[in-house]
Order: sequence, then C-alpha cells, then structure tokens
Amino acid sequence: MGKGEKKLAVIILNWNGLKLLKQFIPDCDRYTNAPEVDLIVADNGSTDDSVEWLEENYPDVKVIRLGRNYGFAEGYNRVIQATRYPFTILLNSDVEVSQDWWQPILKFLEEHPDVGAVQPKIRSYGNKDYFEYAGAAGGYLDFLGYPYCRGRLFDKLEKDEGQYDGEAVDICWASGAALGVRTEVYLQLGGLDPLFFAHMEEIDLCCRMLIAGYRVCAISDSVVYHVGGASLNAGDPKKTYLNFRNNLLLLYKNLPEKSKKRKLIVRRLVDSLAFFMFLAKFDIPNARAILKAHGDFRKMKKKYKDITGAPDGFKFPGSQRNIIIDRYLLNKKK
Repeated sequence: MGKGEKKLAVIILNWNGLKLLKQFIPDCDRYTNAPEVDLIVADNGSTDDSVEWLEENYPDVKVIRLGRNYGFAEGYNRVIQATRYPFTILLNSDVEVSQDWWQPILKFLEEHPDVGAVQPKIRSYGNKDYFEYAGAAGGYLDFLGYPYCRGRLFDKLEKDEGQYDGEAVDICWASGAALGVRTEVYLQLGGLDPLFFAHMEEIDLCCRMLIAGYRVCAISDSVVYHVGGASLNAGDPKKTYLNFRNNLLLLYKNLPEKSKKRKLIVRRLVDSLAFFMFLAKFDIPNARAILKAHGDFRKMKKKYKDITGAPDGFKFPGSQRNIIIDRYLLNKKK
C-alpha cells in the first residue's frame, strides 16, 4: 500500500496555479477524498502563494513541495516515486470532476491486471456537451504518427451523444488530463520522459506500455471536464514547438526499427506543409517554432540511440488511418 495504506493517489501538479486551485479544488476535494483515496497537490516551486492558500483552506489535501519547476514529466515522476500508492491518477489542475468520478477508474485497474493505463471520457469545460481536444474518449496515432481521438479529428470536436459509451475499449494512448495508471508499471517503465518537459509525454508512456505488453484503455462510466490550454494557449509558439518536437521524439523512440526511418522522412516532409501554412498566414513565430522543433529533434534523438522500439510488425492501435487524408481530402469530421 501507499502512504496511509490507501489504494489510490489522485495527484495534481501545480505551478503558480492559484486561480485554477480556487476554481477546481473545492469540487475535487469534495468528490475525491475518501477512505480508499488521497488527494495530493505536488507543487513545482510556485511563487504565487497557491500552496499557502491550499494549506490554509484545504488542510485535508496533502501537499508535496518539489522545490522548483521540474515540468510536467519530471514533476510527476518525482512525486509518484515518493508516494508509491498501488494506483495513481494524474489529474490536471484545470479539470472539473463530479461525484464518484474516480471509482470506475480504480475499479477497472483493479479488475484488469493487464491494463497499464486508463482514462475517463474527457469533455470540454467550456462546452460540456462536447468532447475536449486533449484526449476526448481515447487516443490513437495514425499512419504517420499524428495523434487523434475518438471524438476529435484535428480541430473538429464531436458532441458526446453516447456514441462511445459501453464496454471499455483498447486505445493507443490515454490523456494526461486524467490519466489512471498502475503505479508499479509506471515506475517500471521509467515514468514520463523528462526530456519532453511537457506535451505528448503521456502518449510516449502509453506507447511504451503497449510495447511492454500492457493494455491502454478508455472507459465511459467516468466523465471529467477539461478546460485545456491552461498552461499554453493553442496558438502559442512554445506549444507548437513542444508538440512538433515531442511527436517526432516519441516516434523515434517507439516505432519498429524497419519502418522508423522511412516514416520519419515522410512525416518531416508533411510537417513542412504546416510550416508553409504558417508562413502563408504571416505567422512567423509559429513557423520558426516548427523549424526549431525539427532542429532540436535531430540533436535530441542521439540521446535515445540505445533505446529499442516496438518489434518489427508491431502495429499501434489506430495506425491504419491517415487522418490528413480523412480530414482534409475526404472532409471527415468524426
């Protein structure tokens, strides 16, 4: 058991998030603290008095001070290594939860020892009938490694009309907005890759789980509501840089050796289209971000030269689709 002999830790990583804590901690505290579960806020060296506010107003929420900003990946790795509950849910600070939201996640992990990670349905906080961009009802990687979700195809978000309800399904990746993991597997595989710093590190982790023989699943009997973009807005060049760089890194780390080189060449050519689209819109900062992402990928991939990806012939769930063709040539929106 983890600290206090509880089964589950729900961990929120905070960095100067006083506004978000004030907005979301009241319901999270009300609907999460229970005999089986601890609610923990791990602080990445905040300077905005968010920890002091939390300790004064919500003393039953456990606080772990990490001392400085380790980023999303290393911050979670450190606190999960320190706490070691049997099961952990990584919960973004901009997520609204509802009563008993964590129970189906814990129950599913307990009943399925072959599952390494699971996510609930993730709807938009701003438009609660619709899915949210970062995870929706479970994620996949397409033929070229572009992420997409049940409920989201590029910029098109579906209304949740129960089309993905029912039995749990196997997916390629579960969203880091509300990511339930088997702690032992998380630690065994090294957790989130700290070199990613932020964005797509959960996709990389889930790919490693699949390669190691564990399943990644999405369930529909738990729902949370995600603001999204609370740390970086969608058009922020830093977000563009991290998404493009980290997507290439996760493919380099996880693709089968035989297909890796060819797919990365094609993928980088396709990324060039995004570069020219930004140029056409006179969005020079985002165009530069893509160039920098590709340049830094070439440097950083050397750090992974000894890592073995998937075995030859391994197929990631959803990789039979080409979502660029589906969305922009076939005009599919679901």
